[in-house]
Amino acid sequence: MQHDLHLAAHGVRLVPLTRDHAPALAGLVDTQLWAGMTSALPDSVPAMETYVDAAVAAPDHLAFAVLGSDGEVRGSTRFYELNAGQRRVEIGSTFYGRDWWAGVTNPACKLMLLRHAFEELGLRRVALRCDARNTRSRAAILKLGAREEGRLRAHRVAPDGSEGDTLYFSVLSDEWPGVREGLEGRLTALTVVSESR
Repeated sequence: MQHDLHLAAHGVRLVPLTRDHAPALAGLVDTQLWAGMTSALPDSVPAMETYVDAAVAAPDHLAFAVLGSDGEVRGSTRFYELNAGQRRVEIGSTFYGRDWWAGVTNPACKLMLLRHAFEELGLRRVALRCDARNTRSRAAILKLGAREEGRLRAHRVAPDGSEGDTLYFSVLSDEWPGVREGLEGRLTALTVVSESR
């Protein structure tokens, strides 16, 4: 889905994903980073261009490139399965280069996306999911303040044909104020730490 949504917070920007981002994104991914994704590893520019094209073409997806304040490409994320009538959306297909793990990038992105979903779109539910084997992603989602809802068995098929379970999480609109407060506090603390270095 083509869109013109631009979001910014805490030195991180979300801009519409385009083929122009493909070379930088291809340089960020590798087999270990991509583990648990359901699409083939896009570790060349042509493969990443195909990945970007598919993301932009999906009718219920809003795909973003994640940029630093200097314009450096840090990764990608998206809204998907957006259903305004049912007042729900999912956040996913998220990946960042390792240089931006455990810093402000992920909580800033989730703050922007959740704030837009609840405060601008008026949605009731935002879901997130991950491969059950991906303990790092599970921990990151829980750290955001999302609640774990359960496991869908044999829900994911990897490019090699292997099956995996999916863990589902959500944030509801009445939980959003507390989640927002937690994210903002965490981002403030991360900013203080980075400025003291």
